[in-house]
Amino acid sequence: MDLSQRKQWNENHKKLTQIILDPAKHQNAVDLFLQQHRLLHSSRMSHSPSATLEDELVKDLQEETFRQYPVTAPDTKNSIIWHMWHMTRIEDMTMSVLVNNDVQVLHSGQWNKKLHIDDVHSGNEMTEAEIANLSATLDIDSLFAYRIEVGRNTREVISRLLPGDFKQKVEAVRIHELKVQHAVKEEATWLLEYWGNKTIAGLVLMPATRHIFLHLNKSIRLKQKIQKSKL
Repeated sequence: MDLSQRKQWNENHKKLTQIILDPAKHQNAVDLFLQQHRLLHSSRMSHSPSATLEDELVKDLQEETFRQYPVTAPDTKNSIIWHMWHMTRIEDMTMSVLVNNDVQVLHSGQWNKKLHIDDVHSGNEMTEAEIANLSATLDIDSLFAYRIEVGRNTREVISRLLPGDFKQKVEAVRIHELKVQHAVKEEATWLLEYWGNKTIAGLVLMPATRHIFLHLNKSIRLKQKIQKSKL
């Protein structure tokens, strides 16, 4: 995605925000979401005919760059691999549990074993030592595969929603379920409170789209800075 495509993505996100709560425009909102969402994952996830934002990130991305931690940047000190893991965990838990009232992809597919990590939380409020360990040990191929499964699950979940569902508030029992699953660290319970005040539309407009867009752009800037310094 070049600059003009990023601008178009932002314009479409504004349009999605405007129509998502209108039951009469439900299918238009779903279709626009699917269009926006496919650009935030690997083109393999939805068989996108054009390069996506994730494709741009991983193109020529060196493993050393992917894992480098800490990094020096104005808006983050976390590794690129942490950003990709974090945004995928957020998408998984919000779409699988809060929207669909189902099991997280992480658990149903036993992805922790494949990823070579013990953490089941969102990544918020991790210590430097924890981030360093994750950055060094997380299995890259499994992370890409997990992202594809999460992305496809999200698309199925949103495609099954009915007119009026976007207006529904997140149910407290589902927030509690994430707490029971240790989906966030004790230091990050504010995140559950934040989600508990959202509608399904709010989760679609942030965790499933805008949140990923922001982290991918941040990661692309990191990649460019790190690899340029090695030239």
